[in-house]
Amino acid sequence: MELGKKCGIPDESKRERPGAKIHRMTPLELAARFGTALGLGLLLGFERERTKPANEERFAGARTFALFCLLGAISTHLQLDLQIPWAMPAAFGAVASIVLASYVMTARAGDVGATTEVSALLTFAIGALCGAGEEALATAVAVGALLMLSIKPWSRELAQNIEAADVEAVVKFAVITVIILPLLPSQTYGPEPLNVLNPYKVWLMVVLISGLNFASYVLVKVIGPEHGIGLTGLLGGLVSSTAVTLGFSQRSRAEPHLSPSLALGILIAWTIMFFRVVVAVALIDADLALRLAPAMGLLGAVGLILCAILLLSHRTDQKAQVASRANPFELGEAVKFGLVFAAVTLMTKAAQVYLGSGGLYLAGALAGLTDVDAISLSMASLAQAKPDTLAVAARTIVIATMSNTMAKAAMAISGGAPELRKRIAPFAAILLMTGIGAALLVG
Repeated sequence: MELGKKCGIPDESKRERPGAKIHRMTPLELAARFGTALGLGLLLGFERERTKPANEERFAGARTFALFCLLGAISTHLQLDLQIPWAMPAAFGAVASIVLASYVMTARAGDVGATTEVSALLTFAIGALCGAGEEALATAVAVGALLMLSIKPWSRELAQNIEAADVEAVVKFAVITVIILPLLPSQTYGPEPLNVLNPYKVWLMVVLISGLNFASYVLVKVIGPEHGIGLTGLLGGLVSSTAVTLGFSQRSRAEPHLSPSLALGILIAWTIMFFRVVVAVALIDADLALRLAPAMGLLGAVGLILCAILLLSHRTDQKAQVASRANPFELGEAVKFGLVFAAVTLMTKAAQVYLGSGGLYLAGALAGLTDVDAISLSMASLAQAKPDTLAVAARTIVIATMSNTMAKAAMAISGGAPELRKRIAPFAAILLMTGIGAALLVG
């Protein structure tokens, strides 16, 4: 009943009887509906006009799209508000006939694309939403359509950069997730008090972190792997800040004159990691992410300041390659992370039971030496199950993050050129002192 009222469909109990006076919209309401339809139709039409080659004629441009949208609004108004039941079907049939005739003609000429024709039908539907009083929904649909129409160059580039193995990996992972995840038992296993291994939750964490990693993986595919050193550090921080640190440290030995720029790329990758951790935690426990945000925000802010100092002191046009990890949706990568997450979860539970909060901090420092994601998600699960551990869990994540950063700093200092070491060492010390303050800030 509420839906019918919202869409303007008259209530059966209040249907107009023969001879009764039909309720009509006020001029202001009609102007809002028809004006919105006209504007949205023009927007979609201008987008189609913009992409039309100068020497090519199409059946519909900005004016035609605007009229299609307006026709959708008027016919819907006639049917719903003035109770003319055939109005909208007749109008849609007329528009569909025009679109079909146009497609047949263009297809015979060798152009089998149907984007403009489908857009025309969608424009009529958007107008119908306006005629039904759903201007907000119509606007949202129109904006979504504009987005889809405008990303054609990027979508083509993405399709060219995505390899067959990538598509196959996504399909495999999707099938395994959709089929296997619901079948996994959602109960804990292990001896008391270490019964924390829940197969369903472990695999759910795999799905979440793999999805986050895959977003970075696709971003690199879309933008391309080769960029300036600063942008490479940013993209690399989303993919793997450890890979950036190792790759740039080795390059600094071969090209010592690039050490300042390579140090900038490494520092950017570290800084991106601080923000990435908060996003990963927020996927599991928003309260923990809020508790963690000031500390990680402080580390990120200091990292950005240090990046600005390096950027202002040395600029370069040198390029670098983003070290792309294996597709995170590969089953092997997913299982590997699942095993790491299960091991870290068991270790942190043992540390909490036998050593208390100090044990969790130690577990965080040890786990952070190799990976931040597993310990971050493990702490998020702990905080979700026991809200009273928010402060301890947040502090453990900060400690793990700093442990990971110091491990990468040691990697850069031991494997980089002298000029790189000279720049990385003081910045690592500043971040370490900031991390200590951030850990105290969490409490």
